[in-house]
Amino acid sequence: MSTTSSAGVERTLRGCRPADVDPVVVDASDLESTAPNHLRDIKQGLAARGYQPAAVAAEAEFDGESTLERQREADRLRALVRAAAFLGAGRIEVNVDGEASDEARTALAALAERADREGVEFVRVDGAA
Repeated sequence: MSTTSSAGVERTLRGCRPADVDPVVVDASDLESTAPNHLRDIKQGLAARGYQPAAVAAEAEFDGESTLERQREADRLRALVRAAAFLGAGRIEVNVDGEASDEARTALAALAERADREGVEFVRVDGAA
């Protein structure tokens, strides 16, 4: 649930103007690290070349039977949510490989809530509900 009122967004949009930057989708597999220093360098490098991260795209795999493996994947995706927010991307696009188990769906719901708190839209791009 967003705490920003629709009127506040509309008022802000009225003052917006086009920017001379190209939106790009950053592939999570191309990020060497989600450490702030690395992300800062990426953000500055993209800006210097006229690019603005619009989204971070990630592949997710919750195939493991182990709770520990599922937790590791959820932790990795959580770091990518933070990375998207740090980079100024408005969304994170997650493609889940295979059929998501109940545990995976629970983890994805928690990640969507985290993304909302970070101001990033969480989108499953694999077409699954």
